[in-house]
Amino acid sequence: MPSLITDDGILTETPAILAYIAQIKLDANLAPAGDPFAFARLQEFNSDVCSTLHVAHAHRMRGIRWAYAEWSFADMQRKVPEPVTACYRLIEDRLFCGPWMMGDQYMVADPHLFTVAQCMEGDGVNLASIPAVVDHRARMTVLPNVIQGIAEEQGA
Repeated sequence: MPSLITDDGILTETPAILAYIAQIKLDANLAPAGDPFAFARLQEFNSDVCSTLHVAHAHRMRGIRWAYAEWSFADMQRKVPEPVTACYRLIEDRLFCGPWMMGDQYMVADPHLFTVAQCMEGDGVNLASIPAVVDHRARMTVLPNVIQGIAEEQGA
C-alpha cells in the first residue's frame, strides 16, 4: 500500500497522496487550481488507475487475492491482456487530454500514468490500440527526474 509520512500524519492511497503533493506544491501547478471540475477529472483519472487498471493488472501476479485454487491463476493470467487493454482504451478515449494526461500542463496524473504504463508489455497490452498513452510514456522517459528515478530504482 502506498504511504506518505507527513508532518500531520500518514496518508495512504495514491489519489490522496497525489492530491496532497499537488496542494503542498501549488507553485508547481501539479493540479488544476480554481477549477473544481478539472480537479475532479484529475481525481477521476487517478482513482480509475487505482481501482480499475491496477486491479486488472494485479490479476497477472496476484491471483491469490481473487481465488483459492492455484489452477485458476493461469486462466486469470491469460485473461489479463483483455481487461488491461480495455482500461487503457478508456484512458485513451475518454480521460486523456494530451499531450499530458490533463492537457497542456504536466500534473500529478502524469507520473501516475507513467508508473502503471511501465507494465503494458508484460500485461500483453495491444500498444497499437493506445498510441497517445504510448507517446505519453515515451515523453515521460526523457524527463530528467524520470531518468534519475529509474536509475535509482535499478541501483545505478
